[in-house]
Amino acid sequence: MDPLVVSDVLLWLVVAVLSVTVLALARQVGVLHERVAPLGAMATATAVEIGEKAPEFDLLDLEGRKLHVGGVRADGRSQLLLFVSPICPMCKKLMGAVRSFARSERKTVELVLMGDGEREAHRAMAREHGVQDLPFAISPIVGMRFGIGKLPYAVLIDAEGVVRAKGIVNSREHLESLLVAQETGFSSIQEYLAGTGRARPNGAAARSPAAEGGTNP
Repeated sequence: MDPLVVSDVLLWLVVAVLSVTVLALARQVGVLHERVAPLGAMATATAVEIGEKAPEFDLLDLEGRKLHVGGVRADGRSQLLLFVSPICPMCKKLMGAVRSFARSERKTVELVLMGDGEREAHRAMAREHGVQDLPFAISPIVGMRFGIGKLPYAVLIDAEGVVRAKGIVNSREHLESLLVAQETGFSSIQEYLAGTGRARPNGAAARSPAAEGGTNP
């Protein structure tokens, strides 16, 4: 037999085998995708639960600008409170993601950093990580009213002043997971995995909560 014909036959056999292998791998990837739990912020029990009205506060941020937390917003944006601390290593690692997240989502969400402790230490952290342009308030009472126990912790409040999502956040994916609260119909990753999540009255639900973790302040 002509060697060229033989090589062509062998080549087509190799292509056929590779095609079958790729299809098998694609199927396995699809199966794994269905089995892997969604990545989101891990919700924990707090003083204010999802679906409840958030307490309102009138504060001044580190730059002396007026800041109102909670309540109905005229601009229609949600408000994402992110509780952080200069002595929390994970909080510092998260700052880069916070900066890009706040910039990309600014049309629909106002990201507010919340701290408790020495103002200068918080101001230094903001400067070091380039987030000094974000609202950053120091107010122990806010964390106490929300019942925040671990850091970094985020609480999403919608334009009507209602808490729609919350959880420990360790990455940008965790932050983004909170924003799908009004899309998924699940209030937490726990509800998603249990298959018992229910849509909120306006279709809101917490973004799938994240991998368990977080750092005590």
